[in-house]
Amino acid sequence: MVREITDEEFLARTGRGDVTAFEVFYQRWMPAVMSYHRQATGSAELALDLTAETFAAVIASIDRFDSQRGSASSWLFGIARHKLHDSFRRARVEASAREALSWERVAFGDEDLERVEQIASQGQFALAQLIEELPGEQRAALLERVVGERDYAAIAADMDCSEMLVRQRVHRALRRLRRRLEEAA
Repeated sequence: MVREITDEEFLARTGRGDVTAFEVFYQRWMPAVMSYHRQATGSAELALDLTAETFAAVIASIDRFDSQRGSASSWLFGIARHKLHDSFRRARVEASAREALSWERVAFGDEDLERVEQIASQGQFALAQLIEELPGEQRAALLERVVGERDYAAIAADMDCSEMLVRQRVHRALRRLRRRLEEAA
């Protein structure tokens, strides 16, 4: 009899650098997390963004998962819930910043969502690799903003540059990631 590997074990293996374990965990939980975000926001585009942020945060904080304190699923949805609430808080600030900079919101449709799911299910979607390919300053700004959940002013202070430059780096990083996804299509 083959023992099924638990989610907690997949996260433990992920913490030890097992990319395949994370892929299995991601494929198992991505539809539920996507559904959670889509139901909460009513937006497929925002659900995609929040799902990506949720799993990026899982990778970034994998060393903080403790199966003694709760299940992998409750930890995952705690992160998802935090990302959702953070999204509501920052939505107005980011919308006004986009307007001030005359940037259009990067829009993802249902076809984009289906393509991301297809790539992910084939095991070809390696978020960490795509992020690693970004230019250093863009990668750093994106990780600080999305994974570190820091505001632009704090990132700018640490990077010794203007808040506007940090916003530009994050915007360019997101644009590059979107182009890479389109190329994979």
